[in-house]
Amino acid sequence: MTKRIPETFPTPDPSRKRERRLAVTGATGFVGGRVLDLAEALGMGPIRALARRPQPERPGVEWVMGDLADRAALDRLCDGADAVIHIAGVVNAADKSGFDFGNVAGTANVLGAAGAKRFVQVSSLAARQPQLSMYGGSKAAADKLVQASDADWVIVRPPAVYGPGDREMLALFRLARRGLAVAPRGRLSLIHVDDLARALLALAEGGPSGVVLEIDDGRIGGYGHDEFGRLVGAGMGRRVMAIPAPPPLLHAAATLGTWAGRLTGHLPKLSRDRAAYIAHPDWVAAGGNAALAGLWAPRFDAAAGIADTIAGYRARGWL
Repeated sequence: MTKRIPETFPTPDPSRKRERRLAVTGATGFVGGRVLDLAEALGMGPIRALARRPQPERPGVEWVMGDLADRAALDRLCDGADAVIHIAGVVNAADKSGFDFGNVAGTANVLGAAGAKRFVQVSSLAARQPQLSMYGGSKAAADKLVQASDADWVIVRPPAVYGPGDREMLALFRLARRGLAVAPRGRLSLIHVDDLARALLALAEGGPSGVVLEIDDGRIGGYGHDEFGRLVGAGMGRRVMAIPAPPPLLHAAATLGTWAGRLTGHLPKLSRDRAAYIAHPDWVAAGGNAALAGLWAPRFDAAAGIADTIAGYRARGWL
């Protein structure tokens, strides 16, 4: 895949190369992987990255074996780091304790290891409405821990993240290829994974502190779900018919999925918890881009991001 590094990303000073040490959790995931790719391309680092399983060697990255419950591993991860980018978390769990263990206790452990360092917390727009879902509630609780800490913190609450290699939106793209889109009521903001990764790296270098940022692709007012589905279809040369998905239908589908998951022993893709926040009408980012003016700006609008995502899916044989 081509690594795009827009001019808006700060160019590292050669005299400081490799002096800014980063610690990254969630580096084996979709967003974290792009953070490592872009950091490598920019010559940033060195980087220590947390991983639960052995990983292939990559230049400038030292893998630390452990998880968010392993205090000793987190101490090794953060030792000597100038900044910590905390991406790891739980997006799907069987109950509240599962979300709290990964998102709240996990964040507390990383904060304990990080101390007063620069701390970039990757949260979610779901934290804005913690009463809607166990996931959103756990992310909001984690954010409160960050806000109460001694760290030099900034919290990023991205909206829907997509891009090449993303499996969460793959079903939506496959459905659009068949000329269909499921369209809940309401609107959402989007951000391409490369734009999010660039923002996180820029914030690890500096920028605003003590703020919660809702960043996106710059589209004021976001997108309707039906509009997004049609844009995905257009990217594949298909005209898409949007099928309305009112909250009762979403909750019914989630209930069936939950029952099926209990029989198979797997967590459902559409859980009742996830359906609760998908049904919410307003997931439009609240203007956080302005706080990063001069430091970062999104490069991908929806059309460019969708084209890039489709190319990535096809290169992997997923479409």
